Amino acid sequence: MSQKQKRIVIVDDVNFYLLSIKERLKSEYEVFPVTSTAKMYDILGRITPDLILLDIGMPDSDGFETLKQLKDNPDHADIPVIFLTGMTDKASALKGIALGAADYLTKPVSTENLIESIEYQLYPERRKNDRAIILAVDDSPTILASVKHALSADYDVFTLTRSDALSAVLKKMTPDLFLLDVQMPGLSGYELIPIIRDTHGHEDTPIVFLTGDSIRDNLFAAIQLGASDFITKPVDADVLRGKMTVHLKNYRLQRRVRAIIKK
Repeated sequence: MSQKQKRIVIVDDVNFYLLSIKERLKSEYEVFPVTSTAKMYDILGRITPDLILLDIGMPDSDGFETLKQLKDNPDHADIPVIFLTGMTDKASALKGIALGAADYLTKPVSTENLIESIEYQLYPERRKNDRAIILAVDDSPTILASVKHALSADYDVFTLTRSDALSAVLKKMTPDLFLLDVQMPGLSGYELIPIIRDTHGHEDTPIVFLTGDSIRDNLFAAIQLGASDFITKPVDADVLRGKMTVHLKNYRLQRRVRAIIKK
């Protein structure tokens, strides 16, 4: 057996699933099927697998708790864990992803979806560019330049100085987050919110205000309209990066759960 083969541990108390998954993977991977988490830990004491496929509901353990224990252990924390489970409810999927699962697959899983999920984790170099897209709208080129400088290392940042051009821009691109100035010539940030929310696919895309407005009542009104957060000017780069990380992480989590539920 080639030493280049990556190792996958499958944990499921039902032998049918263990044998089925092993048959689908054994030509490409070194597969270790086990029927309990106790046996999984025995395997982990001897090898470091490249990925774990983990059932949730097993007689001897709870998959959620097992995942938490793996993530709390420095020796195992970096091993991607994909849940492969019969639990199809949204709450379970959300909980699994929030705890750090790399993916959440429901039984019965097609070979195509299984292989796609595994390869996405094991071969990141094959992934398409998945950098988040941020669209910043502000009539100040100076502010836009500072935003782009602070965020371009981690995100694809696009800028727009004319707020009335937003509708046309949304026909050409799909941002993962909007940064909006409040007071602008043409349309204000408040007026852009319904335009964004009425655009298909942006019903819950994060909208963060960049504002020098210290009147919190106005900002509260923006939140009521559908804004997610605000950052006061002058923009602190560390605050900006921190808030982008939080909002984009939550947004991607929600999108992943929706995709799981639709499968």
